[in-house]
Amino acid sequence: MYNIIKNEEIDKQSWNKLLLASPTASWFQSYDCYEFYKKNDVMKPFALGVNMNGELVALVCGYIIADGGFIKRFMSRRAIILGGPIFHPLVSEEAVGLLLQQLQKNLDSKSIYIEIRNFHDYGIYKNVFEKWKFQYQPHLNFHLNSSDCDVAFNNLKSNKRRYIRLSVKEGTEWHITEDKNEITDLYNILKQLYQQKVKTPLFSLSFFHTLSEVTNTKFLVVKYNNKIVGGGVFVVLSEKCIYEWFVCGEDRQYKNVYPSICATWGGIEYAAQNGIPLFDFMGAGKPDVEYGVREFKAEFGGDLLEQGRFTYICKPVLYEIGKLGVKILKKLK
Repeated sequence: MYNIIKNEEIDKQSWNKLLLASPTASWFQSYDCYEFYKKNDVMKPFALGVNMNGELVALVCGYIIADGGFIKRFMSRRAIILGGPIFHPLVSEEAVGLLLQQLQKNLDSKSIYIEIRNFHDYGIYKNVFEKWKFQYQPHLNFHLNSSDCDVAFNNLKSNKRRYIRLSVKEGTEWHITEDKNEITDLYNILKQLYQQKVKTPLFSLSFFHTLSEVTNTKFLVVKYNNKIVGGGVFVVLSEKCIYEWFVCGEDRQYKNVYPSICATWGGIEYAAQNGIPLFDFMGAGKPDVEYGVREFKAEFGGDLLEQGRFTYICKPVLYEIGKLGVKILKKLK
């Protein structure tokens, strides 16, 4: 017998038990992540679970977000699910379908579309997703074995190893920090990157300050001449995986100093030194679209995977108008 539970109805102990057992677990589907989402004014978090005979067998958590003023916010409402749902190893297709059905029911009036960004292969459930009108879209990612620091360094492309050595020779250093001033400096570099190159909205500074207080989050800063020149934001799932959520650097501003490369390598190094065997780059773009970031990530020696995304369109007309608007705005910036 199945029943649906939502938000605070989901028992923390049951949630954590499923997270430990699930082959599709990620930090972004953890109770800690859900609690973090609740602390952010820009996010409207949600969580849905399916119980079978009293045991939690399927769960998804995410957030609804929108940008800009009233009209733009109305046109940009979307539900984002990072990592993909978590399922018990013996979950039935019926339970998976029930979760997707309830996801639609609960979010249909609140968002224009639902996007599930997978960090695992959901191929065995693909037919269930398609039955409930979740369209599969190919999307790439890199996973890197970070269990051994020396092996990971040797697996880097030769140019990456040389850039790291040159940076160190010039006096570049990096470390994990909890200092709010250092996090602010890192945020300012990240914000500039998003304004000039990424050209998509970035969370506020308060988002990052709040994130820094969450268990298993790591902020790494890269310093040169006692100045922060780059860094990364990482989150950790127990002793299983570290995720590179954000990375940035003042590249090409200092001779023989490569902050972005050092930031990613610093995350890999941290993982190796702390017994975290897997480094997740959290995305490498669409396979049929040129993407410079993918080339950058490829040179760290990880495995290229296609884990894809699932999208459910709640409001087809508004969705198409929104896509056109995003393209126009990116060209104007």
